[in-house]
Amino acid sequence: DETNNLLPEGRKAAQKDKDAKAEYDVLAKIKETLLADKPIRTMAFNEQEKELLKGFHFLTLKPVIYIANIDEASLADPSGNSNFVKVEAYATANGSEAIAISARVEEELSTLDDADRDEYLHEIGVNESGLDKIVHSSYHVLDLCTYFTCGEVEVRAWTFLKGMKAPQCAGIIHTDFEKGFIRAETYSYQDIMTYKTELAVKEAGKLRLEGKDGTGW
Repeated sequence: DETNNLLPEGRKAAQKDKDAKAEYDVLAKIKETLLADKPIRTMAFNEQEKELLKGFHFLTLKPVIYIANIDEASLADPSGNSNFVKVEAYATANGSEAIAISARVEEELSTLDDADRDEYLHEIGVNESGLDKIVHSSYHVLDLCTYFTCGEVEVRAWTFLKGMKAPQCAGIIHTDFEKGFIRAETYSYQDIMTYKTELAVKEAGKLRLEGKDGTGW
């Protein structure tokens, strides 16, 4: 193979040509999709292609959430609203999500305290507000999660990408935490809501130690 006999500079050039061809190939596929009036997010890419596309910042590659403003009566069962069904079908066909909310309900919720808010949502047959739906959907499409750090003085929330290892998550707080990471004591949000105290969580055997390879956050 003549490539193996190239000087270092020649090998770099050969690699550059290889990367350029891979970039050309993926851009050619994208061009076909765009000319067919379809967003790039509907396409499947391997890890190499995803890396090549990062520098282009294509708008139609970014995730989209379609939010439909429907009447209060349809909120408990949006599938019965013909207009929302059309929006949802369009969103699904374009690799996106659709959420049904009622702007009138959201306005009403903004004036209520927590107890009245929960009672009002129960009365109209829904479990969460439109704003909560948007937050949850946004986390889903962006592949995000949250972990909390707890102390006697405060509790803080930190957002991380799914799949990040424990040291990387610690590094979100401070880079020194990632460099010097040994292990972390963790438990799930649901467990603390169930058992109420950290001691009770520990006694129930729900406290976990996450080492450097831990991804079970």
